[in-house]
Amino acid sequence: MLPVLTDKEFNGFRQLIFDAAGIHMSDAKKPLVSGRLAKRLAQHGLDTFGDYYRMVSQDPKERQMAVDLLTTNETFFFREPKHFEFLADTIVPEMSSASPLRVWSGACSSGEEPYTIAMTLAQALGHTRFEILASDISTRVLATAQKGLYPVEDAQDIPKVYRTQYCLKGIGSQDGWFTVDKALRSRIQFEQINLNTQLPNVGVFDVIFLRNVMIYFNAETKQQVVNRLLDRLKPGGYFIISHSESLHGVTDQLQMVKPSIYRKRGH
Repeated sequence: MLPVLTDKEFNGFRQLIFDAAGIHMSDAKKPLVSGRLAKRLAQHGLDTFGDYYRMVSQDPKERQMAVDLLTTNETFFFREPKHFEFLADTIVPEMSSASPLRVWSGACSSGEEPYTIAMTLAQALGHTRFEILASDISTRVLATAQKGLYPVEDAQDIPKVYRTQYCLKGIGSQDGWFTVDKALRSRIQFEQINLNTQLPNVGVFDVIFLRNVMIYFNAETKQQVVNRLLDRLKPGGYFIISHSESLHGVTDQLQMVKPSIYRKRGH
């Protein structure tokens, strides 16, 4: 029988995920926490979530596993396609061709977003002289992302022109799967980065995607994360968030170009 997650235990995990990732979990997320962590209790032969919380508090490896399980979000190729149209039709023509275009996918999950960006840029530029940094707090999803291997049904979200050119159907043991073109994969650097702490020295970018992650932050965390990232965005660079998110009252460094698409002042 599945152990019951008490309010006290839930609050413990809620604090843990806030401290680790700046993610605020509402009361409505209690079933999610219970469902995602239950299998770890079973694997370790633990009877209560309290036992597991004590284990997580003492074991950094298990704590990372819990963070991975609680922060993974559903994603898919060409999600919110208007952003990729804007990247191809507006951003690419504006940028100087002298230096490679640099894009940061700030919460890349299992890799669909950075691979979508790579396909869009390769098509719009006609070459692969661009660089993409794809980061996430979860080591587990990054391992999936790095492989660039996905179930064939996931390719349905990819427009045919991209699918034909950049997706290779698996054969033999990889039947039912497809992989993203090697030349595109080589343009993406995957790195574990916690946006809620001081950022590593990763250089500056022309475009930063930070989509479907700020909905989990409170106002203060949102402000801190955005300001940290804006230090890594060139003046005149673009900052793209999800249609379901808002930067209202978060920063005065950005100017809205279209809903969910902003430009850093100073260009």
